[in-house]
Amino acid sequence: MPYRRPQSQPQSQSPDRRTVLRGSLAASAALALPAAAAPAQALSGRPRAAWGVQTGDVTSSSGLVWVRSDRPARMVVETSATESFRHSRRWHGPLLGPGTDFTGTTSLRGLPAGEQVHYRVTLADPDDPRRTGEAFQGTFRTASVKRRDGVRFLWSGDIAGQGWGINPDIGGYRVYEEMRRLDPDFFLCSGDTVYADGVIHPSVTLPDGRVWRNITTREKAKVAETLDEFRGNFRYNLLDENVRRFNAQVPSIVQWDDHEVRNNWYPGQILDDARYTEKNVDVLAARSMRAFSECFPLSTLPPRGEGGKGTGGRVYRVVRQGPLLDVFVLDMRTYRNANSPGRQPDDATGILGAEQLTWLKRELSRSRAVWKVIASDMPLGIVVPDGAANFEAVAQGDPGAPLGRELQIAELLRHIKHARITGTVWLTADVHYTSAQHYDPSRAAFKDFAPFWEFVSGPLAAGGFPATRLDATFGPDQVFLKAPTRANVSPMESPQHFGEVEIDGGSGELTVRLRAEGNVVLFSKVLQPGRVGL
Repeated sequence: MPYRRPQSQPQSQSPDRRTVLRGSLAASAALALPAAAAPAQALSGRPRAAWGVQTGDVTSSSGLVWVRSDRPARMVVETSATESFRHSRRWHGPLLGPGTDFTGTTSLRGLPAGEQVHYRVTLADPDDPRRTGEAFQGTFRTASVKRRDGVRFLWSGDIAGQGWGINPDIGGYRVYEEMRRLDPDFFLCSGDTVYADGVIHPSVTLPDGRVWRNITTREKAKVAETLDEFRGNFRYNLLDENVRRFNAQVPSIVQWDDHEVRNNWYPGQILDDARYTEKNVDVLAARSMRAFSECFPLSTLPPRGEGGKGTGGRVYRVVRQGPLLDVFVLDMRTYRNANSPGRQPDDATGILGAEQLTWLKRELSRSRAVWKVIASDMPLGIVVPDGAANFEAVAQGDPGAPLGRELQIAELLRHIKHARITGTVWLTADVHYTSAQHYDPSRAAFKDFAPFWEFVSGPLAAGGFPATRLDATFGPDQVFLKAPTRANVSPMESPQHFGEVEIDGGSGELTVRLRAEGNVVLFSKVLQPGRVGL
Protein backbone atom coordinates (compact mmCIF):
# COMPACT_ATOMS: atom_id res chain seq x y z
CA MET A 1 0.00 0.00 0.00
CA PRO A 2 1.30 3.52 -0.73
CA TYR A 3 2.06 6.13 1.89
CA ARG A 4 -1.10 7.87 3.06
CA ARG A 5 -1.16 11.56 3.82
CA PRO A 6 -3.32 12.82 6.68
CA GLN A 7 -6.80 13.71 5.48
CA SER A 8 -6.13 17.41 5.97
CA GLN A 9 -3.45 17.29 3.26
CA PRO A 10 -4.99 15.66 0.17
CA GLN A 11 -2.65 14.23 -2.42
CA SER A 12 -4.01 16.50 -5.10
CA GLN A 13 -2.73 19.58 -3.29
CA SER A 14 0.49 20.89 -4.81
CA PRO A 15 3.52 21.29 -2.57
CA ASP A 16 3.95 24.75 -4.17
CA ARG A 17 1.56 26.17 -1.62
CA ARG A 18 0.97 29.90 -1.63
CA THR A 19 1.65 30.00 2.08
CA VAL A 20 5.16 28.70 1.46
CA LEU A 21 5.88 30.95 -1.48
CA ARG A 22 4.87 34.08 0.37
CA GLY A 23 7.27 33.20 3.14
CA SER A 24 10.18 32.42 0.83
CA LEU A 25 9.73 34.94 -1.95
CA ALA A 26 9.46 37.78 0.51
CA ALA A 27 13.04 36.89 1.40
CA SER A 28 14.35 36.55 -2.13
CA ALA A 29 16.81 39.38 -1.94
CA ALA A 30 18.69 36.19 -1.34
CA LEU A 31 22.26 36.64 -2.30
CA ALA A 32 22.84 40.11 -0.92
CA LEU A 33 21.69 39.65 2.66
CA PRO A 34 23.70 41.38 5.39
CA ALA A 35 26.15 39.26 7.36
CA ALA A 36 24.72 40.39 10.68
CA ALA A 37 21.94 42.49 12.08
CA ALA A 38 22.76 46.14 12.33
CA PRO A 39 22.20 48.31 15.41
CA ALA A 40 18.55 49.34 15.66
CA GLN A 41 19.37 53.04 15.46
CA ALA A 42 21.07 52.48 12.07
CA LEU A 43 17.98 50.88 10.51
CA SER A 44 14.89 52.53 9.16
CA GLY A 45 11.52 50.99 8.49
CA ARG A 46 10.13 47.94 10.22
CA PRO A 47 11.74 44.70 11.47
CA ARG A 48 12.56 42.24 8.67
CA ALA A 49 13.04 38.47 8.66
CA ALA A 50 14.90 38.04 5.38
CA TRP A 51 16.45 34.76 6.55
CA GLY A 52 13.09 33.02 6.34
CA VAL A 53 11.32 30.82 8.86
CA GLN A 54 11.76 27.18 9.83
CA THR A 55 10.28 24.56 12.14
CA GLY A 56 11.92 21.73 14.03
CA ASP A 57 11.37 18.70 16.27
CA VAL A 58 7.68 18.51 15.32
CA THR A 59 5.69 15.77 17.07
CA SER A 60 1.99 14.88 17.11
CA SER A 61 1.19 17.81 19.43
CA SER A 62 4.12 20.22 19.40
CA GLY A 63 6.73 21.97 17.32
CA LEU A 64 9.28 24.77 17.34
CA VAL A 65 9.17 27.83 15.05
CA TRP A 66 12.36 29.81 14.33
CA VAL A 67 13.06 33.23 12.87
CA ARG A 68 15.88 35.78 12.66
CA SER A 69 15.32 39.52 12.69
CA ASP A 70 17.51 42.30 11.33
CA ARG A 71 17.15 44.28 14.58
CA PRO A 72 15.69 43.97 18.09
CA ALA A 73 12.11 42.74 17.80
CA ARG A 74 9.41 40.77 19.56
CA MET A 75 8.55 37.45 17.88
CA VAL A 76 4.84 36.66 17.48
CA VAL A 77 3.54 33.43 15.90
CA GLU A 78 0.03 32.68 14.70
CA THR A 79 -1.18 29.20 13.77
CA SER A 80 -4.27 28.12 11.87
CA ALA A 81 -5.81 25.14 10.13
CA THR A 82 -6.21 27.24 6.97
CA GLU A 83 -4.15 29.66 4.90
CA SER A 84 -6.71 32.40 5.52
CA PHE A 85 -5.89 32.46 9.26
CA ARG A 86 -9.57 33.26 9.84
CA HIS A 87 -9.52 31.31 13.08
CA SER A 88 -6.00 31.54 14.42
CA ARG A 89 -4.18 31.05 17.68
CA ARG A 90 -1.49 33.49 18.78
CA TRP A 91 1.78 32.57 20.49
CA HIS A 92 3.93 35.27 22.08
CA GLY A 93 7.59 34.47 21.46
CA PRO A 94 10.84 35.86 22.83
CA LEU A 95 12.46 39.24 22.44
CA LEU A 96 15.13 38.92 19.74
CA GLY A 97 18.36 40.74 20.39
CA PRO A 98 22.15 40.61 20.00
CA GLY A 99 22.52 38.01 22.76
CA THR A 100 21.05 35.39 20.41
CA ASP A 101 22.21 36.94 17.12
CA PHE A 102 18.64 38.30 16.76
CA THR A 103 17.27 34.76 16.44
CA GLY A 104 14.44 33.24 18.42
CA THR A 105 12.39 30.08 18.76
CA THR A 106 8.78 29.82 19.89
CA SER A 107 7.45 26.53 21.26
CA LEU A 108 4.00 25.48 20.05
CA ARG A 109 2.04 23.11 22.31
CA GLY A 110 -1.36 21.47 22.11
CA LEU A 111 -1.38 21.20 18.32
CA PRO A 112 -3.83 18.84 16.58
CA ALA A 113 -2.31 15.49 15.61
CA GLY A 114 -1.95 14.48 11.96
CA GLU A 115 -2.97 17.87 10.62
CA GLN A 116 -1.53 20.51 8.33
CA VAL A 117 -0.65 23.56 10.41
CA HIS A 118 -0.23 26.95 8.76
CA TYR A 119 1.80 29.49 10.67
CA ARG A 120 3.01 33.04 10.22
CA VAL A 121 5.68 34.93 12.09
CA THR A 122 5.47 38.64 12.72
CA LEU A 123 8.26 40.79 14.15
CA ALA A 124 7.15 43.73 16.26
CA ASP A 125 9.11 46.77 17.37
CA PRO A 126 9.73 46.16 21.11
CA ASP A 127 9.03 49.85 21.85
CA ASP A 128 5.89 50.02 19.72
CA PRO A 129 4.12 46.64 19.27
CA ARG A 130 1.85 48.17 16.64
CA ARG A 131 4.88 48.72 14.40
CA THR A 132 5.39 45.33 12.75
CA GLY A 133 7.20 43.94 9.75
CA GLU A 134 5.81 41.80 6.98
CA ALA A 135 4.53 38.41 8.16
CA PHE A 136 6.49 35.38 6.98
CA GLN A 137 4.42 32.27 6.43
CA GLY A 138 5.12 28.57 6.44
CA THR A 139 3.44 25.24 7.01
CA PHE A 140 4.11 21.80 8.47
CA ARG A 141 2.32 18.55 9.30
CA THR A 142 2.15 17.25 12.82
CA ALA A 143 2.77 13.54 13.30
CA SER A 144 -0.33 11.40 13.18
CA VAL A 145 -1.45 9.25 16.10
CA LYS A 146 -3.30 7.06 13.59
CA ARG A 147 -1.12 4.29 12.29
CA ARG A 148 -2.97 4.15 8.98
CA ASP A 149 -1.64 7.57 7.93
CA GLY A 150 1.93 6.31 7.57
CA VAL A 151 5.15 8.34 7.77
CA ARG A 152 7.57 9.55 5.10
CA PHE A 153 10.77 11.50 5.63
CA LEU A 154 14.12 12.32 4.03
CA TRP A 155 17.64 12.38 5.43
CA SER A 156 21.12 13.50 4.41
CA GLY A 157 23.99 15.69 5.64
CA ASP A 158 27.26 17.40 4.64
CA ILE A 159 26.40 20.93 3.46
CA ALA A 160 28.76 23.58 1.98
CA GLY A 161 31.81 21.37 2.36
CA GLN A 162 35.21 21.24 0.68
CA GLY A 163 34.84 24.74 -0.76
CA TRP A 164 31.62 24.04 -2.71
CA GLY A 165 29.23 26.73 -1.55
CA ILE A 166 26.20 28.42 -3.07
CA ASN A 167 26.81 28.57 -6.83
CA PRO A 168 24.31 30.96 -8.50
CA ASP A 169 25.33 29.71 -11.96
CA ILE A 170 23.69 26.34 -11.30
CA GLY A 171 20.80 27.67 -9.21
CA GLY A 172 22.33 27.31 -5.76
CA TYR A 173 21.49 24.26 -3.66
CA ARG A 174 19.09 22.79 -6.23
CA VAL A 175 18.74 19.52 -4.35
CA TYR A 176 16.71 21.29 -1.66
CA GLU A 177 14.06 22.18 -4.21
CA GLU A 178 13.94 18.55 -5.35
CA MET A 179 13.50 17.41 -1.75
CA ARG A 180 10.82 20.03 -1.13
CA ARG A 181 8.77 18.80 -4.07
CA LEU A 182 8.70 15.34 -2.51
CA ASP A 183 6.82 17.01 0.38
CA PRO A 184 8.07 14.76 3.22
CA ASP A 185 6.75 14.88 6.76
CA PHE A 186 10.18 15.99 7.98
CA PHE A 187 13.88 16.10 7.12
CA LEU A 188 16.55 14.46 9.28
CA CYS A 189 19.82 16.37 8.93
CA SER A 190 22.57 13.94 9.94
CA GLY A 191 25.30 16.42 10.80
CA ASP A 192 27.99 18.52 9.15
CA THR A 193 25.29 21.15 8.77
CA VAL A 194 28.06 23.66 8.04
CA TYR A 195 31.81 23.51 7.44
CA ALA A 196 33.13 26.01 9.95
CA ASP A 197 36.66 24.85 9.13
CA GLY A 198 36.17 25.22 5.38
CA VAL A 199 36.88 28.40 3.44
CA ILE A 200 34.52 29.40 0.62
CA HIS A 201 36.57 31.07 -2.14
CA PRO A 202 34.94 33.20 -4.86
CA SER A 203 35.79 30.62 -7.54
CA VAL A 204 37.33 27.19 -8.00
CA THR A 205 38.64 25.77 -11.29
CA LEU A 206 37.45 22.20 -11.91
CA PRO A 207 39.64 19.46 -13.43
CA ASP A 208 37.90 19.89 -16.80
CA GLY A 209 38.60 23.63 -16.86
CA ARG A 210 35.14 24.84 -15.92
CA VAL A 211 34.89 27.41 -13.14
CA TRP A 212 32.75 26.91 -10.05
CA ARG A 213 31.63 30.27 -8.65
CA ASN A 214 30.62 30.75 -5.00
CA ILE A 215 28.59 33.31 -3.14
CA THR A 216 31.01 34.44 -0.44
CA THR A 217 30.75 36.18 2.92
CA ARG A 218 33.25 37.68 5.34
CA GLU A 219 32.79 34.85 7.86
CA LYS A 220 33.47 32.17 5.23
CA ALA A 221 36.80 33.72 4.21
CA LYS A 222 38.66 31.96 7.04
CA VAL A 223 38.18 29.16 9.56
CA ALA A 224 35.66 30.04 12.27
CA GLU A 225 37.10 30.91 15.68
CA THR A 226 35.02 33.71 17.18
CA LEU A 227 31.34 33.46 18.06
CA ASP A 228 30.51 35.91 15.27
CA GLU A 229 32.43 33.77 12.75
CA PHE A 230 30.54 30.64 13.82
CA ARG A 231 27.26 32.54 13.59
CA GLY A 232 28.17 33.65 10.08
CA ASN A 233 28.87 30.05 9.07
CA PHE A 234 25.45 28.92 10.24
CA ARG A 235 23.78 31.83 8.46
CA TYR A 236 25.57 31.09 5.19
CA ASN A 237 23.26 28.32 3.97
CA LEU A 238 20.23 30.56 4.59
CA LEU A 239 21.44 32.80 1.78
CA ASP A 240 20.13 30.15 -0.60
CA GLU A 241 16.51 30.63 -1.65
CA ASN A 242 16.05 26.87 -2.13
CA VAL A 243 16.98 26.29 1.52
CA ARG A 244 14.63 29.00 2.78
CA ARG A 245 11.72 27.70 0.70
CA PHE A 246 12.43 24.16 1.93
CA ASN A 247 12.61 25.33 5.56
CA ALA A 248 9.25 27.07 5.26
CA GLN A 249 7.57 23.81 4.21
CA VAL A 250 9.49 20.90 5.76
CA PRO A 251 10.25 20.55 9.50
CA SER A 252 13.75 19.38 10.41
CA ILE A 253 15.34 17.17 13.04
CA VAL A 254 18.96 18.34 13.22
CA GLN A 255 22.10 16.82 14.74
CA TRP A 256 25.73 17.85 14.56
CA ASP A 257 29.07 16.21 13.86
CA ASP A 258 32.63 17.49 13.47
CA HIS A 259 32.57 20.21 10.81
CA GLU A 260 30.32 22.41 12.88
CA VAL A 261 33.60 23.00 14.75
CA ARG A 262 36.60 21.44 12.98
CA ASN A 263 37.43 18.26 11.08
CA ASN A 264 37.70 15.19 13.34
CA TRP A 265 37.64 17.14 16.62
CA TYR A 266 37.24 15.55 20.03
CA PRO A 267 36.88 17.04 23.55
CA GLY A 268 40.12 18.18 25.13
CA GLN A 269 41.97 18.41 21.83
CA ILE A 270 44.69 21.06 21.49
CA LEU A 271 45.11 22.01 17.84
CA ASP A 272 48.35 21.94 15.89
CA ASP A 273 46.96 23.94 12.99
CA ALA A 274 48.49 27.21 11.84
CA ARG A 275 45.11 28.49 10.63
CA TYR A 276 43.88 28.77 14.22
CA THR A 277 44.94 31.30 16.82
CA GLU A 278 42.58 29.65 19.33
CA LYS A 279 44.10 26.20 19.88
CA ASN A 280 41.71 24.85 22.53
CA VAL A 281 38.99 22.94 20.66
CA ASP A 282 36.69 23.02 23.70
CA VAL A 283 36.55 26.82 23.42
CA LEU A 284 35.74 26.55 19.71
CA ALA A 285 33.11 23.86 20.36
CA ALA A 286 31.35 25.98 22.98
CA ARG A 287 31.14 28.90 20.55
CA SER A 288 29.89 26.65 17.78
CA MET A 289 27.27 25.04 20.01
CA ARG A 290 25.93 28.45 20.92
CA ALA A 291 25.66 29.46 17.26
CA PHE A 292 24.20 26.03 16.38
CA SER A 293 21.52 26.39 19.07
CA GLU A 294 20.68 29.88 17.80
CA CYS A 295 20.38 28.89 14.14
CA PHE A 296 18.16 25.78 14.40
CA PRO A 297 14.89 25.08 16.25
CA LEU A 298 16.06 22.36 18.65
CA SER A 299 14.29 20.97 21.68
CA THR A 300 17.09 19.99 24.07
CA LEU A 301 19.99 22.44 23.75
CA PRO A 302 19.31 25.17 26.36
CA PRO A 303 20.11 25.95 29.10
CA ARG A 304 23.71 26.76 28.34
CA GLY A 305 26.28 25.73 30.89
CA GLU A 306 24.87 22.21 31.14
CA GLY A 307 25.47 19.13 29.06
CA GLY A 308 28.59 17.82 27.37
CA LYS A 309 32.24 18.65 27.66
CA GLY A 310 32.64 22.32 26.97
CA THR A 311 29.70 22.72 24.58
CA GLY A 312 27.01 24.03 26.88
CA GLY A 313 24.12 21.99 25.49
CA ARG A 314 22.70 18.59 24.68
CA VAL A 315 22.01 17.39 21.16
CA TYR A 316 20.95 13.77 21.77
CA ARG A 317 17.21 13.28 22.14
CA VAL A 318 14.26 11.22 20.92
CA VAL A 319 11.64 12.81 18.65
CA ARG A 320 8.44 10.77 18.58
CA GLN A 321 6.47 10.52 15.34
CA GLY A 322 3.40 8.59 16.41
CA PRO A 323 2.83 4.82 16.72
CA LEU A 324 5.01 3.94 13.71
CA LEU A 325 8.25 5.80 14.44
CA ASP A 326 10.59 7.14 17.09
CA VAL A 327 13.75 8.96 15.95
CA PHE A 328 16.73 8.62 18.31
CA VAL A 329 19.16 11.45 17.59
CA LEU A 330 22.71 10.64 18.70
CA ASP A 331 25.70 12.85 19.46
CA MET A 332 28.89 10.95 18.61
CA ARG A 333 31.03 14.07 18.94
CA THR A 334 30.59 15.75 22.31
CA TYR A 335 31.22 12.85 24.68
CA ARG A 336 33.81 10.77 22.79
CA ASN A 337 37.33 9.97 23.87
CA ALA A 338 40.36 11.07 21.85
CA ASN A 339 40.83 9.66 18.37
CA SER A 340 43.38 6.84 18.58
CA PRO A 341 44.30 3.48 17.00
CA GLY A 342 41.20 2.18 18.80
CA ARG A 343 42.63 -1.02 20.25
CA GLN A 344 41.73 -0.47 23.92
CA PRO A 345 40.51 -3.71 25.59
CA ASP A 346 38.08 -1.67 27.74
CA ASP A 347 36.54 1.69 26.94
CA ALA A 348 33.75 3.17 29.09
CA THR A 349 33.77 6.53 27.29
CA GLY A 350 33.82 5.25 23.73
CA ILE A 351 32.09 7.41 21.15
CA LEU A 352 28.82 8.07 23.03
CA GLY A 353 29.95 8.54 26.62
CA ALA A 354 28.53 6.47 29.45
CA GLU A 355 25.54 8.73 30.17
CA GLN A 356 24.32 8.88 26.56
CA LEU A 357 24.68 5.11 26.15
CA THR A 358 22.60 4.53 29.30
CA TRP A 359 19.99 6.97 28.00
CA LEU A 360 19.84 5.28 24.59
CA LYS A 361 19.38 1.79 26.01
CA ARG A 362 16.66 3.02 28.37
CA GLU A 363 14.74 4.96 25.71
CA LEU A 364 14.95 2.16 23.15
CA SER A 365 13.51 -0.21 25.76
CA ARG A 366 10.68 2.22 26.51
CA SER A 367 9.78 2.82 22.88
CA ARG A 368 6.52 1.31 21.67
CA ALA A 369 6.93 2.54 18.11
CA VAL A 370 6.98 -0.07 15.35
CA TRP A 371 10.26 1.39 14.01
CA LYS A 372 13.15 2.91 15.92
CA VAL A 373 15.40 4.94 13.63
CA ILE A 374 18.80 5.52 15.21
CA ALA A 375 20.11 8.74 13.68
CA SER A 376 23.85 8.37 13.89
CA ASP A 377 26.18 11.15 12.82
CA MET A 378 28.87 8.57 11.94
CA PRO A 379 28.73 5.06 10.40
CA LEU A 380 29.34 1.89 12.41
CA GLY A 381 31.24 -0.52 10.17
CA ILE A 382 32.86 1.88 7.69
CA VAL A 383 36.48 2.64 8.54
CA VAL A 384 37.01 6.41 8.76
CA PRO A 385 40.71 7.19 9.36
CA ASP A 386 42.10 10.25 11.13
CA GLY A 387 45.64 10.54 9.85
CA ALA A 388 47.96 7.57 9.40
CA ALA A 389 47.34 5.74 12.68
CA ASN A 390 44.16 7.01 14.33
CA PHE A 391 40.49 6.50 13.60
CA GLU A 392 37.59 8.92 13.60
CA ALA A 393 34.45 6.77 13.79
CA VAL A 394 33.67 3.43 15.48
CA ALA A 395 35.46 0.94 13.24
CA GLN A 396 39.27 0.76 13.26
CA GLY A 397 39.96 -1.89 10.63
CA ASP A 398 40.58 -4.79 13.02
CA PRO A 399 38.11 -7.53 11.99
CA GLY A 400 38.34 -9.34 15.32
CA ALA A 401 36.51 -9.00 18.63
CA PRO A 402 35.34 -5.50 19.65
CA LEU A 403 38.02 -3.10 20.85
CA GLY A 404 38.03 0.61 21.63
CA ARG A 405 34.84 2.39 20.61
CA GLU A 406 33.43 -0.86 19.20
CA LEU A 407 32.89 -2.03 22.79
CA GLN A 408 30.10 0.50 23.37
CA ILE A 409 28.38 -0.48 20.15
CA ALA A 410 28.68 -4.16 21.08
CA GLU A 411 27.06 -3.38 24.45
CA LEU A 412 24.23 -1.53 22.74
CA LEU A 413 23.63 -4.24 20.14
CA ARG A 414 23.63 -6.90 22.86
CA HIS A 415 21.06 -4.90 24.81
CA ILE A 416 18.81 -4.55 21.74
CA LYS A 417 18.88 -8.31 21.23
CA HIS A 418 18.33 -9.40 24.84
CA ALA A 419 15.67 -6.74 25.50
CA ARG A 420 13.87 -8.02 22.37
CA ILE A 421 13.77 -4.57 20.79
CA THR A 422 12.63 -4.88 17.18
CA GLY A 423 12.59 -2.46 14.29
CA THR A 424 15.94 -0.71 14.75
CA VAL A 425 17.37 0.93 11.61
CA TRP A 426 20.55 3.04 11.52
CA LEU A 427 20.73 6.14 9.29
CA THR A 428 23.82 8.28 8.74
CA ALA A 429 25.75 10.49 6.30
CA ASP A 430 29.35 11.73 6.95
CA VAL A 431 31.40 9.76 4.38
CA HIS A 432 30.22 11.67 1.28
CA TYR A 433 28.85 8.72 -0.65
CA THR A 434 25.80 6.50 -0.41
CA SER A 435 25.62 2.84 0.58
CA ALA A 436 23.60 0.14 2.33
CA GLN A 437 25.10 -2.31 4.83
CA HIS A 438 23.43 -5.35 6.36
CA TYR A 439 25.00 -6.52 9.65
CA ASP A 440 24.64 -10.19 10.61
CA PRO A 441 26.21 -12.19 13.47
CA SER A 442 26.80 -15.15 11.14
CA ARG A 443 29.50 -13.06 9.40
CA ALA A 444 30.75 -11.26 12.50
CA ALA A 445 33.53 -11.70 15.02
CA PHE A 446 31.12 -10.44 17.69
CA LYS A 447 27.97 -12.58 17.52
CA ASP A 448 25.70 -11.56 20.40
CA PHE A 449 23.35 -9.31 18.42
CA ALA A 450 20.40 -9.49 16.05
CA PRO A 451 20.79 -8.54 12.36
CA PHE A 452 20.16 -4.93 11.38
CA TRP A 453 20.56 -2.48 8.50
CA GLU A 454 22.56 0.72 8.18
CA PHE A 455 21.94 3.18 5.34
CA VAL A 456 24.26 6.02 4.32
CA SER A 457 23.30 8.99 2.16
CA GLY A 458 25.24 12.16 1.34
CA PRO A 459 26.61 14.60 0.61
CA LEU A 460 23.80 17.07 0.22
CA ALA A 461 25.91 20.01 -0.94
CA ALA A 462 29.60 19.13 -0.65
CA GLY A 463 32.40 17.19 -2.30
CA GLY A 464 32.01 13.49 -3.08
CA PHE A 465 34.68 11.01 -1.92
CA PRO A 466 35.68 7.41 -2.72
CA ALA A 467 34.43 4.62 -0.50
CA THR A 468 36.57 3.31 2.34
CA ARG A 469 36.80 -0.28 3.56
CA LEU A 470 34.53 -2.14 5.96
CA ASP A 471 35.43 -3.59 9.35
CA ALA A 472 34.17 -7.17 9.86
CA THR A 473 33.72 -7.02 13.64
CA PHE A 474 29.90 -6.73 13.31
CA GLY A 475 29.66 -8.62 10.01
CA PRO A 476 28.63 -5.95 7.50
CA ASP A 477 27.73 -6.89 3.95
CA GLN A 478 27.68 -3.88 1.65
CA VAL A 479 24.79 -4.68 -0.67
CA PHE A 480 24.86 -1.29 -2.42
CA LEU A 481 27.53 1.36 -3.00
CA LYS A 482 27.63 4.52 -5.10
CA ALA A 483 30.80 6.58 -4.70
CA PRO A 484 33.18 8.66 -6.84
CA THR A 485 36.56 7.22 -7.85
CA ARG A 486 38.50 10.37 -6.90
CA ALA A 487 38.43 12.74 -3.95
CA ASN A 488 36.40 15.92 -3.64
CA VAL A 489 34.23 15.64 -6.73
CA SER A 490 32.21 18.85 -7.02
CA PRO A 491 28.39 18.98 -7.10
CA MET A 492 28.75 20.22 -10.68
CA GLU A 493 30.40 16.93 -11.67
CA SER A 494 28.38 14.43 -9.64
CA PRO A 495 24.79 14.44 -8.34
CA GLN A 496 24.19 14.94 -4.64
CA HIS A 497 22.56 12.25 -2.49
CA PHE A 498 19.74 12.00 0.02
CA GLY A 499 17.69 9.15 1.40
CA GLU A 500 13.96 8.59 1.73
CA VAL A 501 12.15 6.45 4.31
CA GLU A 502 8.49 5.54 3.88
CA ILE A 503 6.52 3.57 6.47
CA ASP A 504 3.25 2.17 5.20
CA GLY A 505 0.34 2.67 7.56
CA GLY A 506 -1.40 -0.56 6.60
CA SER A 507 1.35 -3.16 6.44
CA GLY A 508 3.89 -1.37 8.63
CA GLU A 509 6.57 -2.04 6.02
CA LEU A 510 9.50 0.37 5.99
CA THR A 511 10.96 1.18 2.58
CA VAL A 512 14.35 2.88 2.27
CA ARG A 513 15.25 4.58 -1.01
CA LEU A 514 18.74 5.89 -1.65
CA ARG A 515 18.29 8.76 -4.08
CA ALA A 516 20.50 10.88 -6.33
CA GLU A 517 19.77 14.42 -7.42
CA GLY A 518 17.70 14.37 -10.60
CA ASN A 519 14.81 12.28 -9.19
CA VAL A 520 16.85 9.07 -9.44
CA VAL A 521 16.29 6.15 -7.07
CA LEU A 522 19.60 4.29 -6.86
CA PHE A 523 18.59 1.54 -4.45
CA SER A 524 15.49 0.43 -2.58
CA LYS A 525 14.99 -1.96 0.31
CA VAL A 526 11.75 -3.03 2.03
CA LEU A 527 11.95 -4.11 5.69
CA GLN A 528 9.22 -5.97 7.53
CA PRO A 529 7.83 -4.82 10.89
CA GLY A 530 8.41 -6.91 13.99
CA ARG A 531 11.49 -8.50 12.49
CA VAL A 532 15.06 -7.32 12.84
CA GLY A 533 17.35 -6.88 9.87
CA LEU A 534 15.51 -9.06 7.33
